[in-house]
Amino acid sequence: MSQGQHKQRHRHGQKKCCRLHELKPGEGARILCHHTKGATRQRLLDLGFVPQAQVDVIRRAPLGDPIECRVANFKVALRVAEAALIEVES
Repeated sequence: MSQGQHKQRHRHGQKKCCRLHELKPGEGARILCHHTKGATRQRLLDLGFVPQAQVDVIRRAPLGDPIECRVANFKVALRVAEAALIEVES
């Protein structure tokens, strides 16, 4: 399934899977996996965006990019393009 075709799918009852950039401010989710490679993947892992970690969207910039998230007790600003590569379960 390509990124453009990826929408929501249901797993484990009422939990839904989506990408991090689809969450609204105030929503939280658990990271399932990354769809990244190389330096971007390593950077996200180093910042705490690891599978099973809880991530909360705090706010978005006025034009929507970047997104401020809380993960592992600190705040990180991610580009929407980076957030679109992180699959989460809410």
